[in-house]
Amino acid sequence: MYERRIKYTGLELKEKLVGVTRVCKVTKGRRYFSFSAIVIKGNENGIVGYGFGKSKEAPDAIYKAGEQAKRNLCKVYISNGTVPHEQESKYGGAHILIKPASDGTGIIAGGPIRAVLEAAGLRNVLSKSKGSSNHHNVIKATIKALSYMRDVYIIAKQRGITTKQVYNG
Repeated sequence: MYERRIKYTGLELKEKLVGVTRVCKVTKGRRYFSFSAIVIKGNENGIVGYGFGKSKEAPDAIYKAGEQAKRNLCKVYISNGTVPHEQESKYGGAHILIKPASDGTGIIAGGPIRAVLEAAGLRNVLSKSKGSSNHHNVIKATIKALSYMRDVYIIAKQRGITTKQVYNG
């Protein structure tokens, strides 16, 4: 299920910068400064991806992260502006819980989770981040949870039954 990659050619992607951090390497002679950036890209219609870039200059790091995000796109199933079902996911020390919400709730999420959900095009979602607050692991866990989600039509097709039978058991 995980890692449903898609081609980015012809897609109108919007970019969200999650964070830029300055990294310092201290040696005997001097200090070396570089930058790392995390970027989320999505078309706000069910496609989202993330990228991580490092460079000596901040704009170069952001550009590299954006290019990597285009190569890491995956499909997210959206039903009525929310996720089809509840999903938990773990990546490293980050633990994410995503739940569907009723219309008008909005995105109840913080930090990097909100950026991923908005870029994917979700409008009503409840989420909780447990464990580590490391941006890298939280983003990877969120995208992992979204890529595991399936809608009722896919489940029915995989089981070889009708959607009515899926709901009624």
